[in-house]
Amino acid sequence: MDNHVDLSCFTDVLCVWAYVSEIRLDELREKLGDKVRISYHFITVFGCTERRIGEGWKDRRGYEGFADHVTEVGREFPHVQIHANVWRATRPRTSASAHLFLKAVQLLEQDKEIPAGIQTDFKNRSLFEELLWRTRTAFFRDGLDIGRLPVLYDLADDMQLPVDHIRSLVDDGTAFGALCCDNELREKFRLDGSPSYLLNNGRQKLYGNIGYRILQANIEELLQRPQGMASWC
Repeated sequence: MDNHVDLSCFTDVLCVWAYVSEIRLDELREKLGDKVRISYHFITVFGCTERRIGEGWKDRRGYEGFADHVTEVGREFPHVQIHANVWRATRPRTSASAHLFLKAVQLLEQDKEIPAGIQTDFKNRSLFEELLWRTRTAFFRDGLDIGRLPVLYDLADDMQLPVDHIRSLVDDGTAFGALCCDNELREKFRLDGSPSYLLNNGRQKLYGNIGYRILQANIEELLQRPQGMASWC
C-alpha cells in the first residue's frame, strides 16, 4: 500500500521567511524520501511592493527600515545570505512576475516537457524546486531584480530550460490561470501568508517560521496513523 503524506507549500519568492525555510523542505525530502510529496503554490504577498513596503513601512523608514529587518533575519540563519542591495538599491515592484514564470516551468515539469531533474546539491530536489531556489537566491543572495522577466529568463537559460516555451505560457495566459488557481486555494483554506503549509487535506495548517521538527512531527504522525483514525496532531 502506498503510504505517503501530501504537503502543500504556499510561498512568496520575495518573503525572507520562505527563503530561510527552504532548507527545511530539502531536509524533509532527504529524510523522508517518497513518504512526503510536496506541492508548491504561490501566495502573492508582495504583489505591490510599493504599497506593502513603501507605504506599509513608512513609519519605520520605508524601504530602508524593511531592508534592515530582512538583513537582521538573515543574520539569524547562517545557511542564507542577504545582499547589501536587497530592498535598498534592488526593489522589485512585484513578486507576481516571478510567480508567473515559475508556474510556467512547473506546468512544463508536470507535463513532462522538461527533464525530471538536474544535478544539484540536494539529489531529491526536482528541476522546478532547484529553479525556485535559484530564483530566491538571485534576489536575496545576488541582489538581482527578480521582478523583471528578462532576469528570470536568464535564470532559465542558465539551466538550459526552453525559454521560448516558458515565455509562451506566460504570454498566452496559461501561467496566469495556474496562478489564479493558487489564489483560489489560498482563499479556500484561508491562508494568512508566506510560508504556509497544508497537511491532511487541509485539516492541518502551519504558518510562518515553523521549525523542521514541527513539520517532521506532523508528517510522521500522519504516516503512523492507522487508516481511518483521526490524527492527534
